[in-house]
Amino acid sequence: MEILFISHRIPFPPDRGDKIRSHNILKRLKQLAPVHVATFADDDYDMREEVELAMMTHSYRLVRRHKALHLAGLEALVARKPVSLTAFDHPALRQYVAHVLENRPISTIFVFSGQMGQYVPDDFKGRVVIDFVDVDSAKFEAYASRKSLVTRWIDTREARLLRIEEARLARRADICTLVTGVEAQLLKDRLAEDGISDTNVRALNNGIDCAYFSPNKVPPEPQMVGGKGPKLIFTGQMDYLPNVEAAIRVTDRILPLVRSQLPDASFHVVGRSPTSALMERSGKNGVHVWGRVDDIRPWLKASDMALIPLDIARGVQNKVLEAMAMSLPVVLTSAAARGIDAQDGTEFLIADSDEALAEAVVRLFKDKALRKNICTGAHSFTNDRMSWESAMEHLPRIAGFDRRARSHAK
Repeated sequence: MEILFISHRIPFPPDRGDKIRSHNILKRLKQLAPVHVATFADDDYDMREEVELAMMTHSYRLVRRHKALHLAGLEALVARKPVSLTAFDHPALRQYVAHVLENRPISTIFVFSGQMGQYVPDDFKGRVVIDFVDVDSAKFEAYASRKSLVTRWIDTREARLLRIEEARLARRADICTLVTGVEAQLLKDRLAEDGISDTNVRALNNGIDCAYFSPNKVPPEPQMVGGKGPKLIFTGQMDYLPNVEAAIRVTDRILPLVRSQLPDASFHVVGRSPTSALMERSGKNGVHVWGRVDDIRPWLKASDMALIPLDIARGVQNKVLEAMAMSLPVVLTSAAARGIDAQDGTEFLIADSDEALAEAVVRLFKDKALRKNICTGAHSFTNDRMSWESAMEHLPRIAGFDRRARSHAK
């Protein structure tokens, strides 16, 4: 009994939302059985992690993804498929998957992210687990409602075709997992609307490594130390549209409101691949865009609070959990808080309008007692309730290894 793990992105280093989740799933699967991994590298940074991948797997195939988005789009139009599928279609991975299935005793195929479900052969007789993470078709529907006519057509098409693919995979899989109960229910509802009810859909929650994200483990980032006003931070992949929109919302609308009462307030965007629109704002009116960093913890340690005004947010926002684990007070929208069972006013502050978000920031900075209580509540919440050990508790059963795991433990 062995496992084939198919992922759209190498699970190393665990420094962004999808990699953090896939990394921890892979770690737990490795404890159950030998694991073979088929995955992509996005860039040279990813390729440098090949040694780590080799150490954790029985075998692997890592392919550098070079296909340009416009070529994937053309292929998708011809094939009448979602762009997400053609962008992650590669013959080398298909050959590797076929070779592993032919030569190894694979009992379970675990697919991480829906666009990789295309690699599961129709004639595979073992267990199939699809971790959708979140409902991508719903995300593209949200994108389509916010864009110009041409891009709206593209995103509407992607949403429609992804919904068809999600339904196909839900029927094909023995079990489907999503990052929260909210996302799981959303997929169930959409499947029911399409006349599909005989599927096994459930939540497989995210966690946080509180031993790593501890405020006592690192010093503050020297480049952020000093200054009178509050230092606000936003972290993440900074060419990802919801992150870009949230950061620009702060720079253009929320930060000016904060600075009208706290003139020395600054906003720090920390994360790889910031767009040109963000870079143009850096160095002006208290805005600093830092780009990729090796370790996010010192930057969180040097901040006064995290400001996360996401309008579009699927699943659990790891940036929220990381800030909370670092005892950093978080001001966020209800969308960003979705899937995190923390209490507004006790473990973070929720607001949705620009004015309410700015008011919450100012209030937190001026009210030291409130800030201390929020910091304490956030740290306790993540340490007591959000460990990866508890999040992965049911993974052996999901993967079909619960009996074997129990006998091995004896």
